[in-house]
Amino acid sequence: MAPVEHDALAVREQLFHERVRECIICALLFASLYILCHFIITHFKKQTDFAAVHDDEDAAVNRIALGMCTFTLAVALGAVLLLPFSIISNEVLLSFPHNYYIQWLNGSLIHGLWNLVFLFSNMSLVFLMPFAYFFTESEGFAGSKKGIMARVYETSVVLLLLTLLVLGMVWVASAIVGNNAASRQSLYDLWEYYLPYLYSCISLFGVLLLLLCTPFGLSTMFTVTGKLLVKPRLLEDLDEQLSCTRFEEAAVSRRIASGKTSCWLNLNVGLLREQLLAIQSKRRKLERRHRASPWQRNLGYPLAMLGLLALTGISVLIVCFHVLELLLDDAAMPRGIQDAPLGQVSFSIFGTFGAALQVVLIFYLMLSSVVGFYSSPLFTRLLPERQDTPLTKIIGNCVSLLVLSSALPVFSRTLGITRFDLLGDFGRFNWLGNFYIVFLYNMGFAALTTLCLVKKVTWAVQEELLHAFGLHKLPLPVPRSRPLGERC
Repeated sequence: MAPVEHDALAVREQLFHERVRECIICALLFASLYILCHFIITHFKKQTDFAAVHDDEDAAVNRIALGMCTFTLAVALGAVLLLPFSIISNEVLLSFPHNYYIQWLNGSLIHGLWNLVFLFSNMSLVFLMPFAYFFTESEGFAGSKKGIMARVYETSVVLLLLTLLVLGMVWVASAIVGNNAASRQSLYDLWEYYLPYLYSCISLFGVLLLLLCTPFGLSTMFTVTGKLLVKPRLLEDLDEQLSCTRFEEAAVSRRIASGKTSCWLNLNVGLLREQLLAIQSKRRKLERRHRASPWQRNLGYPLAMLGLLALTGISVLIVCFHVLELLLDDAAMPRGIQDAPLGQVSFSIFGTFGAALQVVLIFYLMLSSVVGFYSSPLFTRLLPERQDTPLTKIIGNCVSLLVLSSALPVFSRTLGITRFDLLGDFGRFNWLGNFYIVFLYNMGFAALTTLCLVKKVTWAVQEELLHAFGLHKLPLPVPRSRPLGERC
């Protein structure tokens, strides 16, 4: 064999081994996420939907739909980890450029992960989740033989009709927006135009949902932290409050008991029971605060609140600085690239510390958006319950989390949280090149977050001061009404 042919064969063999290695790594990562999501869904699913025998048709349908939900939730979790994993990989390659044991961590692997997440997100949103919902609601066509295949046929027909309806709506919208020869020619390209355009609309909806949920979630997290952690004592006698609450509880309990044994007393027992439950809840909170150690009481709560305040303030400062960059430099606009130049330069001006801060901010904003989503009045009913969540609600939760998580990379890059450019098809969204959308989005996030932060912190400080000085016990002033016959 000639030396040239031998070198070409060695190169092809190396490319083959790299491709096999990337496929194995992707399969292992996704299998780990799938197993984790299976335990999460098993923790929340309603056991009565899956407790039937193996030949039961409904139980089999529910298990198939549950597998689709687990796959979708694994894709959503992968979308959340996608950008932090890419940032950490770049910093690792910068720190250890010639290490033999991390040569598998390269731009081809990262680019493949971005493409897989994009593909699986489209497949889950467009096919798997609608199929799972219609599959659980189907019964088979009238007159057909009952069974799983009859449900599959009915679900396929309904999904095909829904697909034609959505594609027709996208075709009409595209024809209205782009009324030129190139746009009309692209209307007949399903793979290169329809699906990216449809996912671009879904991504825009997810990014707008993140914009609305994240500031609301930030304020909710301050409230939740105040309820979970023990607040420090400020000019208050906790022993006296606990003693008064116990006496009040005993007095209400005696009134309820006397109302049951005596027929001469006209007491509203239901109202007294509600009052007793409120007093018992207050007593448990006071006992929890009384049992807390001084370190937990005086250090845990202030550090947690300062941490939330610092992360929120840093996020707002980064977005404000990004707004100035958008006005001065066109390079600040989010853009997509087809190659990932990892290990060449850090994506933060502060190096490894800045990259770690970017990762923390991305997770923090995602957590706050999920908290805000489930705390909003529109989506409170979607909140899953332990061992009591029906399958239709699980499907709704998986779709919602996938929409939020798949928009997280675009959300983080649009706000300037990170400098890591969008890889693959994530950078092909039409609205990313619109300066006015990106600028107004940044301004809206900064304004809403600052408003929620100032409002929450101001009210919290005011409430703590009122409780500390005992002013909350003072009666509110009641304006005196002027008698009808009295003259001015």
